[in-house]
Amino acid sequence: MKYILSIDQSTSGTKALLLDENGALLGRADLPHEQKINERGWVSHDPMEIYRNTINVVKILIDTQRISVSQIAALGISNQRETALIWDRNTGEPIADAVVWQCGRAQPICDRLEAHAEAVRKKTGLRLSPYFPAAKWAWILENAPDISGRDLCAGTIDSWLIFKLTGNFKTDYSNASRTQLFNINTLSWDEDLCKLFGVASDMLPEVCMSDSHFGNTDIGGVLPEKIRIYGVLGDSHGALFGQGCVKPGMGKATYGTGSSVMVNIGEKPVFSGRGLVTSLAWGMGGRVSYVLEGNINYTGSVIKWLTDDVKLLGSSKEAGKIAAAADLNDSTYLVPAFTGLGAPYWKSDARAVICGMGRSTGRAEIVKAAEESIGFQIADIVNAMAREGVALTELRADGGPTRDSYLMQFQSDILGIPVAVPEREELSGIGAGYCAGIAAGLYVNDIYSQMNFKAYIPEQSGEWRERRLNGWKNAIDMLL
Repeated sequence: MKYILSIDQSTSGTKALLLDENGALLGRADLPHEQKINERGWVSHDPMEIYRNTINVVKILIDTQRISVSQIAALGISNQRETALIWDRNTGEPIADAVVWQCGRAQPICDRLEAHAEAVRKKTGLRLSPYFPAAKWAWILENAPDISGRDLCAGTIDSWLIFKLTGNFKTDYSNASRTQLFNINTLSWDEDLCKLFGVASDMLPEVCMSDSHFGNTDIGGVLPEKIRIYGVLGDSHGALFGQGCVKPGMGKATYGTGSSVMVNIGEKPVFSGRGLVTSLAWGMGGRVSYVLEGNINYTGSVIKWLTDDVKLLGSSKEAGKIAAAADLNDSTYLVPAFTGLGAPYWKSDARAVICGMGRSTGRAEIVKAAEESIGFQIADIVNAMAREGVALTELRADGGPTRDSYLMQFQSDILGIPVAVPEREELSGIGAGYCAGIAAGLYVNDIYSQMNFKAYIPEQSGEWRERRLNGWKNAIDMLL
């Protein structure tokens, strides 16, 4: 028996997954890492903690599964995407904590570059925003002490892990396309953009196909022999591949701390004027594919906020059950813009609002509003895609919150299309594992043929949908 090992390094923690010769998930191990949030709302991660956790989850997985290293065909990596860090190439030490994708501390840098916003969009497919790494790297360089004369690497979490595991400084097309320094038309780092943000191009990693050989690793000494890293994908791109959305017109939503709604648009980019962004899905088999995407800062983390901070829930697992018991006619809306609104509004200075409460609004109704805010935000993006001529007939969904049947049914109702949830979980890591397994020659048959889905079908009327969406629009207008 041969296996694929996959690391899924997400916003909240690190997972190691083991896949068999048929692509089935056999086991997993997880470790969380600290979410550093200061009084300004800045969000940071300790890169060394992430690296240590990566080593430890692999050790835990291999010890519990009791497999031989000789049975591991390859390693894949999926990662939280826009989280940015800079480290010393010689010492391998970060010069500061990583700036997490949610963090808006680089907004002043984007403000002063506003005159170049359209030029940035035409080259990168991305709106000028502190969401993306370019401004985060610029912020680190401007605020880190004593960096003159040092040989520095600017990377995202994938390139950080590849560097620490192999000594190579590489990234893949999916991650590079999210940095706001990569020209998705020429498929290269853009010197003009690098100068604009003050990030020298020689600080950036080599960009490779997602199914390239990124190097060999013994996972920090955990393995007695080195194995090959073959598949690297940003987490949302990994989920798209893991969902089997390999043909143009197929799309998915990943429900995590935040969410990504992504549609495969084929080998030519489509540039949106409706608040969506264009990225590379991946590079495989010597060709690249593009995606149209919308990103949301707060989805699953809204329920975490209710649980950890507001104490309305004892566990996130209670959310769907409590929401289902709420007054169906309650008109409370929650817009969770805790650190700004993402797509399709891109208002980084917006802040959250709860509105429409009545005297009978209570705990259950607020939980219901929080649950539904996730579905409304996804619907905003899917509807914007339809206006771009990319209309979905089905939305595939993945991530922990998809276990919430109340949320998934609401999502189908508010979209008016079926929502399909695969039985397999951990699609980001599985997608990277599939990519690695195909590159290693292990997966030669159709790995998607055994996928089974649970389908949620719309149950509400068009009039209901229009009324609820109008209420959401009013809440957004109030906030803006």
